[in-house]
Amino acid sequence: MSAMYYELSASLLKALAHPTRIQILERLKNEENLCVCHIYEDLELEQSNVSQHLKILKDKGILNSRKEGLQVLYSVRYREIYKILDLVKDILAKQLEEAHEQLGIKKK
Repeated sequence: MSAMYYELSASLLKALAHPTRIQILERLKNEENLCVCHIYEDLELEQSNVSQHLKILKDKGILNSRKEGLQVLYSVRYREIYKILDLVKDILAKQLEEAHEQLGIKKK
């Protein structure tokens, strides 16, 4: 693999490496398009904060945006991003299960 592949991969993963950005992606999961106003209201965060995170996701090619009147609508560019997030959930579940086993905590 080339150095460029590693740089681009790290850059994409870095864009995902923030709780707010993951929340934004989860909020967009079942939506074709969503206005920024709904995103920041639903996440109960400041518009300026959400807009900064949306810009990062858009700049990395994870999101698309388009203007419709006064509204800016966002959508996920590549739905495959959810495969990455699902794999992260699977890994976290395994880690939690291993931690429970190490602590002797039984499953319910």
